[in-house]
Amino acid sequence: MSMRLEAPQGTQAVIRAIRLIKAFSPQQPELTLSDLCQAIGLTKTTTHRLLTALESEGLVARNPANGTYHLGPAVIALGSQALLSSDLRGSVRPTLEALSAQTGETATLEVLVGDQMLVLDGIVGRHLVSASLDIGTRWPIHVTSTGKSILAYMDEESRNRLLREPLARFTENTITDPSVFIQELETVREQGYGIAVEELERDYVAVSAEFRGPMGDIEGAVSIGGPASRFTRRRVRSLGMHLRAAADRLSKRHVKHYSDAEESEAVPV
Repeated sequence: MSMRLEAPQGTQAVIRAIRLIKAFSPQQPELTLSDLCQAIGLTKTTTHRLLTALESEGLVARNPANGTYHLGPAVIALGSQALLSSDLRGSVRPTLEALSAQTGETATLEVLVGDQMLVLDGIVGRHLVSASLDIGTRWPIHVTSTGKSILAYMDEESRNRLLREPLARFTENTITDPSVFIQELETVREQGYGIAVEELERDYVAVSAEFRGPMGDIEGAVSIGGPASRFTRRRVRSLGMHLRAAADRLSKRHVKHYSDAEESEAVPV
């Protein structure tokens, strides 16, 4: 008679299950049981138990051909629901529309999720050759202009945790030395915007600036990206200042919101 393994109970099991889901990435969409064990530091028995529970809810799926695991359809459904219900997405979209209309380039809203930047929303540029847009895509923080914009204003402990070696190389321009990358962040702070020149992909340049929430914490970053042929040094500087102004307006939108609310309360209806 086979013995049935009981699923782990309590908060710890939930945290471990979440870590399993977050172990998958665009660079590693499929992982073996051993890969997942190493990622969350658990035994094969415990990891398999958690995977079985996640699979039963459609959050992960197993490839019968090679035994690897990948994210299931339920994650896609949850992600779509989260995007549609995001207050941040709704409040920033007019800014993205304006940035794309004014520059003709693809504009995106990106937020930090773990050690990656998530494309939460975006508007595709009007040029025939424009940056593609895949909402929901995640990229390592060190290869994106948005990641630089956020890391530049992060406390040292958090920043060092995200810049663990080795930093993956995507192109010959990718900065993989943490000490060099930290110098790059000093430049971001000085100029007020981040730049990634063919660091994620050849012929792709992006410029971005971070914006803040009502408590002064960084909420995300807005970015403009496109082919290197159009992103000359002079234009990048102009776009950077344009983005800095747009991001500052986004940071102040909370103040305006509260001010409008106070005025509406003061006016008799």
